[in-house]
Amino acid sequence: MLRHADPGRDGAACAAIYRPYVEDGVASFELTAPDAGTMAARIRTCAASHAFLVAERGRGVVGFAYAAAHRERAAYRWSCDVSVYLDAAVHRQGVGRELYTGLLSLLRRQGLYRVHAGIALPNAASVGLHEAFGFRPVGTYAGVGYKHGAWRDVLWLQLDLRPDAPRTAAPAEPLGPQRLPGPSGNSEVADTSP
Repeated sequence: MLRHADPGRDGAACAAIYRPYVEDGVASFELTAPDAGTMAARIRTCAASHAFLVAERGRGVVGFAYAAAHRERAAYRWSCDVSVYLDAAVHRQGVGRELYTGLLSLLRRQGLYRVHAGIALPNAASVGLHEAFGFRPVGTYAGVGYKHGAWRDVLWLQLDLRPDAPRTAAPAEPLGPQRLPGPSGNSEVADTSP
């Protein structure tokens, strides 16, 4: 099941999923893993402007994905950044695809135009997931971060949510955050993994 994250209910689970990406890997450039309270605050912030979703399986939350502002300047308001993190036990089981299917649908309904993702390299699985959704590379920040004893590159990918929109027409203002279908904003999203 895919649903909107609840800060109090999901902060600890999301922090636990995220911790190995901070402490053991380079997918996150944070050096100290956030605690449940910090993660709950992040959920609130993302949900207030865009979306923060979790995927549940029988044992609880197994992954999350969120969108946040791309930059602060007003002209960027039609763009956002996205990220997805999964419990290692569910890698390659379609959970990332499920989360992005729901998240990107909400961002289209919100009236956004461009979605960006930064991926610390090497990370073939994450690059592959993003490319499966139509993200295309737009550039690499070479040696932009130093973590675990080495300089790390970050590949930036972009997805055009409205490829047929005229490039010269003024866009409609984006809407506020959208909700998943269903009585409580929860949704059963089919697993569409290849």
